[in-house]
Amino acid sequence: MASSLQHLLGIELPLIQSPMAGVQGSAMAIAVSNAGGLGSLPCAMLGPDAMRSELAAIRTATGKPYNVNFFCHTPPEPSAQREAAWRAALAPYYAEFGIDAAAIPTGPGRNPFSAEVAGVLAEFSPPVVSFHFGLPPEPLLAQVRGWGAKILASATTVEEALWLESRGVDAVIAQGLEAGGHRGHFLSHDLTAQLGTFALLPQVVRALRVPVIAAGGIADAQGVAAAMALGAAGVQVGTAYMLSREATTSALHRAALKSEAARHTALTNLFTGRPARGIVNRVMRELGPIGPAAPEFPLATSGIAPLRAKAEAAGSGDFSPLWSGQNATGCRELPAAEITRALAQGFKPLAG
Repeated sequence: MASSLQHLLGIELPLIQSPMAGVQGSAMAIAVSNAGGLGSLPCAMLGPDAMRSELAAIRTATGKPYNVNFFCHTPPEPSAQREAAWRAALAPYYAEFGIDAAAIPTGPGRNPFSAEVAGVLAEFSPPVVSFHFGLPPEPLLAQVRGWGAKILASATTVEEALWLESRGVDAVIAQGLEAGGHRGHFLSHDLTAQLGTFALLPQVVRALRVPVIAAGGIADAQGVAAAMALGAAGVQVGTAYMLSREATTSALHRAALKSEAARHTALTNLFTGRPARGIVNRVMRELGPIGPAAPEFPLATSGIAPLRAKAEAAGSGDFSPLWSGQNATGCRELPAAEITRALAQGFKPLAG
């Protein structure tokens, strides 16, 4: 199965660097691809011009395959009532920092894959395109297939994996509950249906015909080997790269990842409106990690953004999304290529 994924994606190692919006750009994708893995560029927060710039940088610096990643959420209808409840929940913090709540704009923080984005991508014809929160409408998916791109997508349950396979994806990423950042669920918002990586992975492998990529909690060569032993065709790793030299992870975020605080992560919707795993901080402790008042993804972002800015200016990550998986032990302040080679040691048992 590993060799099938390598052949499918044209890569030397069945290792995908997880796309991590906010903590990386093209530099990390280039480094991982040049080291033999599949580097990934998160595009959900990039406008057309920024996307063109990053894709041009990748095309200039590597001839190896790379992945571009997008969100596929349905933008929610703004609710004045929900927004008011959210602002009321945050009111004590606004008062603490001297923020005028009435002056805070509303609006989305992330946009889904669109025809405009597809038009930009067509200029570059990236070899691999991956999606989170399901898939875009079929006409857009057909455009991606039209230039020969391989399509990957995340599943958090067997049902989601089967849904993706039925719609023709080339490989499925089985995202376990340990993974950092946003959960990829899309058929159900019931978090009790979410499984850990090593419970989810063998079930998805048995259910599908397409290659399955394991993601969540894999931070070193031993974790890689364990995933492969359970039938994975490859692995996707994110948190282990967050201290790399190519990462754009902030100083506050880096300090948190290196501290004992990284041992305690939780799923929270406070920063974007959708459950995502991050290191527990003040606002998560005081409001509870899942806040019923938080507007739907991505509308919660605007309300907490000024608090984040004020706190970070004072050297605090109390209101910052400190994304991390449950296993930050693999984080190393090394070049991304060196981290890739270290993780790749986990594939060696397969050779025997």
